[in-house]
Parts: sequence; structure tokens; C-alpha cells
Amino acid sequence: MKEFNLQKIQNKLRNKFLNGGVKMAGPETIFFSHDTKIGKNVTIEPYVVIGINVKIGNNVIIKSFSHLESCTIENKVEVGPYARIRPNTILKEGSKIGNFVEVKKSTVGKKSKVSHLSYIGDSEIGKSVNIGAGTITCNYDGVKKSKTKIKDKVFIGSNSSLVAPLIIDQESIIGAGSVITKNVRKKSLALTRTLQTEIKNYKRK
Repeated sequence: MKEFNLQKIQNKLRNKFLNGGVKMAGPETIFFSHDTKIGKNVTIEPYVVIGINVKIGNNVIIKSFSHLESCTIENKVEVGPYARIRPNTILKEGSKIGNFVEVKKSTVGKKSKVSHLSYIGDSEIGKSVNIGAGTITCNYDGVKKSKTKIKDKVFIGSNSSLVAPLIIDQESIIGAGSVITKNVRKKSLALTRTLQTEIKNYKRK
């Protein structure tokens, strides 16, 4: 009986949003909370779960297999597929969160992109920032959480680890494969790599 009541509540919520203009290809696979707020011209693809305290603005696309809870999604934002947006996250207008990306207790600025395979936690990301694939904010040292601040127009190369507390100033670049532990100044290139070694005519023993 309890299961039936839950299904009934979900169907009521789905119909409410469908009647309000939300586009859903597979509404029976999408789950809402009683307090979900959704703006105009929003598309939600199949297999999306929306937890409590989620606010979604206008012209937003939520792609399949994404999970959202206690977050604010502003206008013209794209999320997913396979994205996890955790509590106290704000995705500013025009930002993009791509596949296999987790964001927790962070603000992602206007027109900034975190497109692939990344973890962003306890962070402030400015405007027009590009976060490369495989980037991790190392926010927990085993005792406390620390913040990462990435200012406007920063480019983070793929497979970078950003060890908090950390400030990366505007228009700077982080070279791919770097572990960044110190603040980076404005318009700088920062990278940490060992030299590549090549042994000619190598034969396995």
C-alpha cells in the first residue's frame, strides 16, 4: 500500500510538471520531491532523480541518469548525463556539468564548464572557466575540508589535482597532469611534471 501511495504521489508530481510545460521523454522514469521548483522551457531526460530542495531555472537541460539534491540550477544550464549534483551547489547561468562529474558544496560560475570525469568539492569557480577531464579538487586531508578558489577565465588541463587550500588567479593555465599545491598568480602557467624518459631500442628481459 505504501509503495502504491508513493507511486501515486510521483504520478501527481509528474503530471504537475508536464502540465507546466516541462519536457519529459520518459516521465515514468523521473522522480521528483514535493518541494522541487522548475522554471520554463526545461527538458528532463529519462532516469533522473531530483531530491529535496532543488530549484531549476529556465531553459535548462537535465540529461539522463543524473542525481540532484539541495542545489540551485540557474538559467541556461546543462547537466549530465551521469552527473551528481550534491547539496549546497549553485550552477550559475550558462554553466555546464558533463558526464561522470560530481559537484559538492561549490559554485560554478557563468559559462564555466566541467565536462568530463571530475570531482569539484568545496570550491568557488569564476566565470568562463574550463575544467579539463579528470580534474580533482583535493578538499579533504583526513581531518578538515579546505576550499579551492578558481577565478575567471582559468583553464585547467586534464588530469590535474588541485590540493586545497588553493587560489588560482584569473586567466591562468594549469598544465595537464599537474598536482598543484601552491597558489597560482594571475595570467601564469603552472605545471608539475617529471621529465619524460625514453630508452632507445628497448627489449624486455
